[in-house]
Amino acid sequence: MKSFKEVYSLLRRKGRKQYGLLWGCCFFSVLLITAYVCMMRSPTILDVLPEGGDSRKQVMMIFVLAVVGCAVFTLYAAGLFFRYKSREMGIFLALGAKRSQLKNRLMGELVAVSLSACATGALLGAPLALGLWQIFRLCVVDTAEMPLRFDPAAYGFALAFSVFVIAALLLMGRRFVGKTNILDIVQASRKSEPIHAVPRWYGWGGILLVVLGAVLGYSVPSFCILTLHWYPPEGLTAIFYLPVLVGLYMLLLHTVVNGWGRKRHHYKNIIATSMMKFQGRQTVNNMLVMTLLIAGAYFASFYTPMLGVGAIMSYDARPVDYAYFYRNDQNAPGEEEIRQLAETYEVNITSYMEAPMIRLAVDGIEHMETEGKLGTTWQAVYREQLQSDLFLSESGYRTLTGEEIDLEPGQIAAIMDAEGGGQGVFGGDAGLVTNTFTGEKRRVNSDTKLGHDVLFGRYVCDDEDFASLSAGLPDAWRETMVFFNVEDCAGSYDFAKALFNRIVDGSGPEVAVLDAWDPVTREREIAEKGSYWYDGQTLRYDQRNSSEFRLYWQYMPQFRVLDKADFVKTTAVFIMLFVFIAIVCFAAVFVIAYTRCMTIALNNRQVYDDLDKLGASQAYLYASVKNQICRVFTVPAITGTGVIYAFYAMIMYANDGRLSLSELAGMGACLLLILAISLLMYAVYRLTLKQVCRALNI
Repeated sequence: MKSFKEVYSLLRRKGRKQYGLLWGCCFFSVLLITAYVCMMRSPTILDVLPEGGDSRKQVMMIFVLAVVGCAVFTLYAAGLFFRYKSREMGIFLALGAKRSQLKNRLMGELVAVSLSACATGALLGAPLALGLWQIFRLCVVDTAEMPLRFDPAAYGFALAFSVFVIAALLLMGRRFVGKTNILDIVQASRKSEPIHAVPRWYGWGGILLVVLGAVLGYSVPSFCILTLHWYPPEGLTAIFYLPVLVGLYMLLLHTVVNGWGRKRHHYKNIIATSMMKFQGRQTVNNMLVMTLLIAGAYFASFYTPMLGVGAIMSYDARPVDYAYFYRNDQNAPGEEEIRQLAETYEVNITSYMEAPMIRLAVDGIEHMETEGKLGTTWQAVYREQLQSDLFLSESGYRTLTGEEIDLEPGQIAAIMDAEGGGQGVFGGDAGLVTNTFTGEKRRVNSDTKLGHDVLFGRYVCDDEDFASLSAGLPDAWRETMVFFNVEDCAGSYDFAKALFNRIVDGSGPEVAVLDAWDPVTREREIAEKGSYWYDGQTLRYDQRNSSEFRLYWQYMPQFRVLDKADFVKTTAVFIMLFVFIAIVCFAAVFVIAYTRCMTIALNNRQVYDDLDKLGASQAYLYASVKNQICRVFTVPAITGTGVIYAFYAMIMYANDGRLSLSELAGMGACLLLILAISLLMYAVYRLTLKQVCRALNI
């Protein structure tokens, strides 16, 4: 006669697949979260992503989706495990085993499984992140700033998620053993959560809620800031995205129960459809998690094609091959030195132009912030000297561009981008300009707009006004813009690199500043607050090839051949980060889909055995299984892809009220990316279908 301990151990060995599934799901969830957070909190990443910028917000938003997805996935795996254990536990109780005896055994198993899985996942998370990063460095690009550094504090996030997983398993186990009705425990393995009648309006109602939630979630923060003059606490406005979740759930319910086609053949796929309805709530919950993860993965994936296509198109569209500007108090190369350098590298300069610029203070509205009980509020305060901008004379603009322009005294023209937009950063609406050294002020009319990508963000004024306003300005407030073209731009990379190094070597520490640094703002901040934040954010010339320097140096030259050739190097950290995020999210989607499909197969094994005995052909059984597996993959894929693509297009349009040519081209590149990833999903679907059919002997 076997003891209780021996019988329990024997049953555990027979159920090792269920234990392995629970261990694997916990391990996979902690592994992905640890790898994600190690990457997200890495100093390598944080040194490049601007604090408070959109990139950091995107990374955090997708991280929240990943945490929610992995948490729900783990709870789902735990639910499957307890359903498997229910019959075993019920029989032991029926035979007279004590609850305390079963509870101690089960809790010991759960502690062992969860601790080992979480510990292993946490330990391997950092090596996974490092391995993927090293593969990217090996296969794509490797720069001096690419070595990945880890912050030990990042493991705090991994520890918190592991504690959640362990605590959730123990609480679910305690609740499971605490059931009082033995028959409920025995029958738990056969209990399903069917979906009853779902109105057909759920479909279109879900779509409307998704659209409403996307619009509200995106527009409410701007409404709070611009209209209410209130900066809402971080994350508070995220509640306005909740209609998206409700709408997605309704949409998935409708798709699973009703479908979208007209039901002319009511009995077609009746077996597969009935099975999906019988376990509908579990299936829809998994589909919702998959949809959110797919949306997050694509949101990260779109970063690279949008950035790459837009950058390459902007480089090609530049009206000049080489452009740079410098402060007149710096040791910058002049025309003669440039031509000598070009001869050294056998480059033929076909045209050379330069024009003086002056830095003047312009008026504008400043947001004065006040901390209160409800958060931060602001009020608009007019400043006669808000910031500084660079001004060209009309003759200087004509020299650089060849474009005829005739301005009246007191009239200025704002230079927008080539398509006439301000890209959300330049309004071009100055009404008062001031020479801060002589104190001369002049009211101006800035209704005239020009378009030029290289000169974007500057103003053009009348020649007489330019001469008058520039009086008394020191060289530090005078600058020179240089344009020149070469005969073979594509073959002039070595020359461009040498000229770039010459410009950097001739620049002093006083101009090693970020593009956001402004002398007028600095003087006001020091006078009012005693310090200027950007004074502590100087760049290092010995890191001239880093992403931070190339992207944010105020005097960074625009050399077409250099920018195109070094684009991947310059943006490598950004690209790798978002590629990694996409890999993590898609991996989670594939594992969740595979697990759910295998669960459907195991739960419905008896049904397929009965159909086989009743004479159903192998082709019919295969078609039934295929119909279920296909829905698990295609419904979240189509929904998540469609929703995030439309949302991304809405963001592009809302940024400046238009979709530029480069943005349209980028969205087209995103479609190609969707096609490629869809093919990968199809491969995983075929593999899963094969494994399910093998498990069912079909």
